[in-house]
Amino acid sequence: MLPLKSPPEVATELAQRVRLRRLRRGWTQTEIARRAGVNQATYVVFERYGRVSFLRLLKILDVLGLLEEVDRVGRSEDLSTMTLDDLVKPERKRGRRKLE
Repeated sequence: MLPLKSPPEVATELAQRVRLRRLRRGWTQTEIARRAGVNQATYVVFERYGRVSFLRLLKILDVLGLLEEVDRVGRSEDLSTMTLDDLVKPERKRGRRKLE
């Protein structure tokens, strides 16, 4: 499946959504940076270009109450490509078999 958006496009759009959340709360860039424990210049670059380290992004999302959404990423498995046999087959376990 071809991605509809590139990673830089996703990052830029995410930064804009975060900016809107910040503005709705009436926070300045300085205020959100302080609350997140991030340098203001780092936050400005994130909002403008979508570039920030992952850990800093998590801190920003945490102060906006969005960390739980990120924590759900990848938790649900796409079952649409699996067959019934795939779903019911027993899980293989590593290790030695007991000799009887």
